[in-house]
Amino acid sequence: MNFKLNSLGIDKDPKDTKVVVAMSGGVDSSTVAGMMKKEGYDVLGITLKLYDSNKEVAQSKQCCSGQDIMDAKRVAHQLNIQHKVLYYQNKFKQGVIDNFVDSYLKGETPIPCVQCNKTVKFNDLFNECKNLNADALVTGHYVKSVTENKETNMYRAIDVNRDQSYFLFNTTREQLNYLRFPLGNLLKNQTRQIAKELNLNVAEKPDSQDICFVPNGDYVSVIEKFRPESLRKGNIKSTNGKVLGVHDGIINFTIGQRRGIKIADTNPLYVIDILPEKNEIIVGYKDELIKKDIILKDLNLLVPTKIFDNEILVKIRSTGRLIKAKLNIKNSFGNLRIFEDEYGISPGQACVFYSKDVYGYKVLGGGWITKN
Repeated sequence: MNFKLNSLGIDKDPKDTKVVVAMSGGVDSSTVAGMMKKEGYDVLGITLKLYDSNKEVAQSKQCCSGQDIMDAKRVAHQLNIQHKVLYYQNKFKQGVIDNFVDSYLKGETPIPCVQCNKTVKFNDLFNECKNLNADALVTGHYVKSVTENKETNMYRAIDVNRDQSYFLFNTTREQLNYLRFPLGNLLKNQTRQIAKELNLNVAEKPDSQDICFVPNGDYVSVIEKFRPESLRKGNIKSTNGKVLGVHDGIINFTIGQRRGIKIADTNPLYVIDILPEKNEIIVGYKDELIKKDIILKDLNLLVPTKIFDNEILVKIRSTGRLIKAKLNIKNSFGNLRIFEDEYGISPGQACVFYSKDVYGYKVLGGGWITKN
């Protein structure tokens, strides 16, 4: 028997549609679980334990802490849905924390949330859902998903201030066809209102702000813990090679940084480059941060390459604006020419591609910024 497509774009009655909801213990994923239950889906909530909070000193503003796991359990119990916890500490350490530390030591500015989505969330959890014969993996990310002809595409969320599409560019086509993002058409205050209507105890819970394994945003202490040899003094130089001062370790700096350089000059100085092989920091003036040409590696494309014959829009940092650009693709690398001034473009950051159509700003894929 054929049913009309349900709210997730699947050709099944909701009661016959098994969905796994990734429950972090926050208001967003809890609300999604409540929405799916209310609509009559067969819901299983899964929470990931990603690190040992007694070792990483979890704080209230971090996601995936011990308290979050308890909150997820309580919500699942209240909604009368099945719930399980998967213990992914080793996977998270290898796939996310180690990558984060190594990236800083290379003079890059890493984005651990992208790596987390790529590895433990949309790879390991994806495989777990398949093994459970679930029809979809549903998350509380603020991303629009539009499913047509059994193919799902990802769009920027209606709530631009909450949009998380930048962090999901590395999703594969297979994963994207399996994922669903019900909050993409909602504003954050609407999500909280739904949570209140569902009487969820997390309706007023504050949003997580810090990287989950970085207490109070102090990433230097995390790197020092795993790589104590990383804090080595070195020279701070001008762009013309003049020694201006001494730093206490390149991990204290990111490209585009202004504060904390501790060198006086008639004009503000910015970190222009980080040279890990020489253990040097290069500083200069703001105009020296402007780049028009960027090299990208490890491209992940969600649309046919012919789409890139046309001008596209790109986002070079998670809080950045959309910039017009042209991409030339060669194997897994890309040469990107941007048509507007942009400051502080750093290796290790993601560059995400978009185009606009009737549904909004569609994610075309992305790549990792690398040095020229």
